[in-house]
Amino acid sequence: MDEWWPFGGGQTLRVIAQAVDDARVAFNRQCVHLEAWQIVSYTLSIACLFIWCRRQLKTDRPLAERIRATIFSAVRRIPYVKAQIEEEMEKARKDLEENLHQYDRKKEFYKFLPERGVSPEEIIREAELYDGMSEFKFYDGRVSGAVYSARNETHRKLLEKHEIIINFLQIFDRFVYADNLHPDLFPGCRKMEAEIVRITASLLHGGPGSCGTVTYCGTESIILACLAYRNRAYDRGIYRPEMIVPATAHTAFDKAARLLQIRIRHIPVHKNQRADVGSMKRAITNETCMIVASAPNFTTGTVDNVEAIAELGQRYGIPVHVDACLGGFLLPFMERCDYPVPPFDFRVAGVTSISCDTHKYGFTPKGTSLILYRDATLLHKQYFCNSEWPGGIYATPTLMGTRDGCAIALTWATLLYYGQHGYTDCIRSIVEATHKIRAGIEAIPHLTILGEPSASIIAFCSRKFSIYGLADRMNKLGWSLTSLQNPAGVHICVTQNHTKEGVVEEFLSDLTLTCEELLANPELSIQSRTAAIYNMASVVPDKCLVEEVSYMYLDSCYAMPQPLIVGRTLSTEGRKISLIGGIPPFSGNAFVSQLKSQ
Repeated sequence: MDEWWPFGGGQTLRVIAQAVDDARVAFNRQCVHLEAWQIVSYTLSIACLFIWCRRQLKTDRPLAERIRATIFSAVRRIPYVKAQIEEEMEKARKDLEENLHQYDRKKEFYKFLPERGVSPEEIIREAELYDGMSEFKFYDGRVSGAVYSARNETHRKLLEKHEIIINFLQIFDRFVYADNLHPDLFPGCRKMEAEIVRITASLLHGGPGSCGTVTYCGTESIILACLAYRNRAYDRGIYRPEMIVPATAHTAFDKAARLLQIRIRHIPVHKNQRADVGSMKRAITNETCMIVASAPNFTTGTVDNVEAIAELGQRYGIPVHVDACLGGFLLPFMERCDYPVPPFDFRVAGVTSISCDTHKYGFTPKGTSLILYRDATLLHKQYFCNSEWPGGIYATPTLMGTRDGCAIALTWATLLYYGQHGYTDCIRSIVEATHKIRAGIEAIPHLTILGEPSASIIAFCSRKFSIYGLADRMNKLGWSLTSLQNPAGVHICVTQNHTKEGVVEEFLSDLTLTCEELLANPELSIQSRTAAIYNMASVVPDKCLVEEVSYMYLDSCYAMPQPLIVGRTLSTEGRKISLIGGIPPFSGNAFVSQLKSQ
């Protein structure tokens, strides 16, 4: 040390001590005119400023964006601006409510529980009216995603032998009140769930130790995976865990982060819409509790480079979750059809969990999904147990307490009905339809495919006209497409219903005509309601305003607008009653008495 340090060892310490003492004296000299309370106040202020700066550096949002949002939020408080915004928001609320309830012609509602039960015949009539409200023809292939299974009688009739037909209604009848919270009372449902887990784990090449649970939906599956990894982080002394997800990952991860108090880092994607693995590597810290990959992502149907992401996880000892909610029952059978499928499941070392929806390309009724783990150690991290509750020891495997045994039974029956050959045939038809649609879109001038579609989703955009205007025009022709943002685009998620004869050709024909119409009449794009919403979302710096509009939409789902015909209302018995002769509506028993007197 003495060779390169100009002082001897003892002299070095004396110099350092002298420098510290000189700094102390200089600091005291500067503060000699300050009172004690001032010194304390300044110290606290500096500490608070340091903490604030540290928090700002930890957030995902760029500094410039946060500054703009703060300024916009302050401007919103100005009385005149506030009044103008409230006026526009009220217009937006009415517009959303009117648009959402446009298919309900009568706008009559049950607002009270009927005093006497409604007859089965009347209930069926009401249900038929409710079922007929939608103008979208799901089973004619006019909708992107949403309903993945085609309506066919052979699926409904699971077994036909000796003139005895066991169909879904009989499965429903046997298990309609089953609850998997009580496996001792419903051992059949318990066995069904165990078999669903094992069948799906085997499909995704899980080993003998692979395990999991049936959940209610893909969002619950994702939340449970995040819960398991958060608890794992807690056990390792990480109390501010952070997850790393691609920007195209499902927003359920954002919901999980907010619910579970996990920080989230969104990683940019390449032009091909695959996660930037290099950026993922740079984002890893000592507090990273999980890394996410999509197979495929919902936005463009692109499968991330799971192998490279899993290698990162192995190198740094971080669990890797693959979100295969969309592709879990699609990619394995694409592989059986000899389509190129990048490795994504438990065959990839480093993949520790997979979420997989059965109600999508598993063609089961809505209400089931799965979360699968490589081993039980991780599964136990999602379990909940309260051993001191006065009501007894309470343990559940998922977020739900009561769990729908009927949905599990219907899922089990569907998996057995299709089998490997049935799923292979269906998926082959879906992928063939997807390739036809992609080729047709690529042949249309002014439309560009987004990303590198790997499965059943085709996303596209346009530089010549508003793509949202195209979506709205297609909507008027009876086609429901999914709007995207960042970048602006739309996609079609191909399902079993699109494989019906003539559907693909009709879609491409209408799409071509719509593009020509928008090119000939650019003003049609300006009139697009969807374009107005997404343009506002992209330019408004304070996203709270966008959230408020979104909450208005959700509120409108539960709103009960006034009936169009004066005099239609509800009795206290909860029945819908049509008054004759324009009698003004009353409430309470007086109204019922007046009706009875007529």
